[in-house]
Amino acid sequence: MAIKATIFKADLQIADMDRNYYADHSLTLARHPSETDERMMVRLLAFTLFAHEQLGFGKGLCVDDEPDLWHKDLTGAIELWIDVGLPDEKWTRKACGRARQVVVLSYGARQQDMWWEQVKGKLERQDNLRVMYVPPAATQALAALANRTMRLQCTIQDGHVWITDGKDSVQIEPRQLMPVLR
Repeated sequence: MAIKATIFKADLQIADMDRNYYADHSLTLARHPSETDERMMVRLLAFTLFAHEQLGFGKGLCVDDEPDLWHKDLTGAIELWIDVGLPDEKWTRKACGRARQVVVLSYGARQQDMWWEQVKGKLERQDNLRVMYVPPAATQALAALANRTMRLQCTIQDGHVWITDGKDSVQIEPRQLMPVLR
């Protein structure tokens, strides 16, 4: 018998002063059996950083040609494609051909450093790609906030992210590895 995804519910209050975006979101996250709390919470962080009414979770780990999150316009065109982790550079280049903007939110200390050294030369030619890195201390602290039912307040200002569940708080400063060139 196949193991089913674990369902998590998150009530998310976002105050993004950098983008002047203020909204509440009730989200359902399906954590794949092979996914860790850390990865799931980085997906939630990605939602927080790029929150929009049309942003939604893709099938992610279950389907190779779908992102972890995406924002499609009313015609079905992909405005924003977000991958979490250390995606294959071929899939990232393919995503750059399918979406107006692509974001990779990477994490994972040593593995991330090796991945970036291997792919940065191949990805630098993509003019619609942004690669960001979240330090291990932040992702581990985020994982500690994971609960089947979460109420989180998120504040973003000057590139810093603060997430609290009312009891514990996490401060995150994602590092930009590759900016979007325009």
